[in-house]
Amino acid sequence: MNEIASRGQLRMSYLRWALFTVPTIVFLGFLSGRVANSGYENRWFAALDKPSFMPPGWAFPVAWTILYILLGLAIAIILHARGARLRGLAITLFVVQMVMNLIWSPLFFRAHMVEEAFLLIVAMILVTLGVIWLFSRIRMTAALLMIPYVAWLVFAATLNHSIDTLNPNASTLVVPAAKSQIRTTF
Repeated sequence: MNEIASRGQLRMSYLRWALFTVPTIVFLGFLSGRVANSGYENRWFAALDKPSFMPPGWAFPVAWTILYILLGLAIAIILHARGARLRGLAITLFVVQMVMNLIWSPLFFRAHMVEEAFLLIVAMILVTLGVIWLFSRIRMTAALLMIPYVAWLVFAATLNHSIDTLNPNASTLVVPAAKSQIRTTF
């Protein structure tokens, strides 16, 4: 009995972290999108010219749900790695990139700040690369779980930049209010 905790106990500890981090990150991502009114239901966004490689609307919630699950699993691994060197810095940098992620949708979809959203996503890519590097020094599996996320960020940055190029006046675009007809019968 030289072990402090059995493998089963360690697995349960990780599982407890994951049962907290995965739903929390998925929920925060969902909340950010709702607050921002992101997606094709947003009349301003629907009115913008899009690049030819723009995925269909359904692809975004599917991709983001998968990516948020991977992020939750990755940070759970790092949270579980108590005593690991660089753990505190890795967690802090992960939180920074997560806050940046949650700010992007309101900045783009709600505030219509397309150029600023592009700069934010570029910064997010750089911070995420730092997170991946730190995670790799603690647990390689956590770093590998972050790879699809950074790949998607690069794709999203390309979309963001293309939309900015195709719509130079996007921030000042005013979409007419939805027309509604009120009929009165006398």
